[in-house]
Formats: sequence, C-alpha cells, structure tokens
Amino acid sequence: MTVTVTLLPVNQFDHFYRGGDRIGVLRHGPGGPSRPEEWIGSTTARFGQAPQGYSVLPDGRLLVEKIDDDPLAWLGPDHVARYGSSTEVLVKLLDLGQRLPVHLHPNRAFAKTHLGLAHGKTEAWYVLDAPVGAEVGVGFKDAMTLDQVSSWVRERDSSALLGALQTKVVHPGDAMLVPAGLPHTVADGVFVLELQEPTDLSILLEWQGFAVDGAKDGHLDLGFDVALQAVDLSAVTAGDLDQLVVPAAQIQGAGLVSIMPAQADPYFRAQRIDTSAGRVNVDAGFAIVLVTEGSGVLGTDLGSFEVARGDVALVPFVAGAWSLEGAGVAIACRPPDAGAPDGR
Repeated sequence: MTVTVTLLPVNQFDHFYRGGDRIGVLRHGPGGPSRPEEWIGSTTARFGQAPQGYSVLPDGRLLVEKIDDDPLAWLGPDHVARYGSSTEVLVKLLDLGQRLPVHLHPNRAFAKTHLGLAHGKTEAWYVLDAPVGAEVGVGFKDAMTLDQVSSWVRERDSSALLGALQTKVVHPGDAMLVPAGLPHTVADGVFVLELQEPTDLSILLEWQGFAVDGAKDGHLDLGFDVALQAVDLSAVTAGDLDQLVVPAAQIQGAGLVSIMPAQADPYFRAQRIDTSAGRVNVDAGFAIVLVTEGSGVLGTDLGSFEVARGDVALVPFVAGAWSLEGAGVAIACRPPDAGAPDGR
C-alpha cells in the first residue's frame, strides 16, 4: 500500500478508570463506561501489554510496521537523521468519568537509567471540554522530602497527596504542559487531547477507589523505593503553573496558531487550524490531525481528502505542504522540530 493520507479508525480500549462516552460521540466509536482513552496514531504499546495500544490502519496493518517499512516517506529525512523511525509523539484522547489518581511520569534520565528507554513522559493537554471550575493539580505547593511522599503512598493517604498539590482551574480551549516528574491529577469531567512522549510510563501515588492494584502495578515493576526517585519534590508556585499554560484567549481565532508553550518544543508541537477566514496552509511533515469542529477539505500533494468533526487524518511527510479549507477547526499534532535541542 502506497504511503498516503489516512483516516484512522478508533483505537479505544479498557482502562482502570471510568469515562469514554465523549470519545464515542466525537470519534463514532464504542464510548465508555471504562474506555476513557483513545490512543491516536500510536506506535507505542501499553506497558507490558503489547500489541495493545498500537494503532491499526484501515488495511489491517500496524502503523508502527508501516513506518518502519518506509520511515523517510512517513517522517522525512531530517526527522529520520535525528530520531530514526520513531514518530517521537503519542497522541491520546482522555475523557474522564472520574478524577485521575495522583500519579507522575519519569523523565528521560530516570527512564534511561532504570528502564533502558530513550524517552520519559513529558505530556501536555489541550482542553476540549471541562465543567465550570474544574481543576488540575500539578506539582507540590511546598518542597517535599522523599520520606514524606513515601509515607503518604505507604499509608494510602490520598487526602494528604491531594492537599499538597498546586491547583489551577482549566477552561475549554486552554493548553497546558506537564513536565515529567511532577505529580498531577485532573478533575472528573475534563476531556482533553493529550500529546506526550511515546511511552506508557506511569507511577501511581494513590489508587483507592480505582480498579487497579497500585501496590502491584503502580511502580513500573521497579518497586516503590526506586520508582519514587522519579518524583519532582520541588515547590511549584501558582506563577510556575501559569508559565506552563497557554490560555484559550491566546489560541482562539482564524489561521494557524501554536498552542503549546515554548518549553514543549523539544518534545512535541501542536497547532490549531481555524479556516473561518479562508484556507490555512501548513508546512510539510508528519502530523496527526484531529478535526474538532465543522468540516473541510485537506489538500496535499497526494490529493484532496474530505474531513469532518471527529475524523483523524494521518498526514505523512510525502504529502508535502498541505492546507485545510472549508468551515472547520482542527488540531495538528506533530513531532519536535528535528533542529530543536534535546529535552531532559
């Protein structure tokens, strides 16, 4: 099969927390009640559960296999020279039917030392929907000690963990970067498009009320004595969180707008495309494009493709510079610029 623009089938599956109905509505997929995630354009397997997680193309083949067959066509020569056949990004939809447990993801240094992996899991959220007043908690308000955090985990003290987090209200249209190492939680009812490094690495700090055995499965098979060394124990102020957020007011509007703070550039990029003032042109390069509103025509060197709300178009490098026109809004999720400095 020739490398071309592809509309991706739904890749939703069961998880330990509730949600998923809004994914079903948006993507015409199965929905909930316990399928709160869709992994989109995924060349990443769930931790210890391969091949679950991998995206399957309409022809039945795995995307990761197709890219390995012809990485230059999919990703481009500059990307391949820097990163090989890794897409460098995993895109998800997260539809929360209950609060996420307090957890964190290791950074690249920890992942390399303890897991032999090239990537940690810095991530970012673009908020598609959220109840009024919905909060996220990201990082500790005060500097912590490893002994204190270990004690809370050992004693299953969810209240202490939640109370220690710095919080921020999020609104539909906001985007927020969550650096690896920072403990975090997200309120029930929030629906996000997530970009992250291409791993499935999570360390649970609490799991009461969730359908998971955190004592067994919450520490990446490292044991908590090792896993908790990944926690960023530093204090995070309200101002620090503000620096990680691009508010909706800066993102909305016609044309092409980057929706991530500059600190995200070594990890991934995302652009909001709004065709209300006419055709929007986008540079060539691998992209995972979610249409969030309306419909339009995606024009490429490989032809034109009709897209509508809920569609995900996988755009390879060989599609060239492309455009979206019509009456639609989309988010283009992209790997880091091959010329950007490395993230940590």
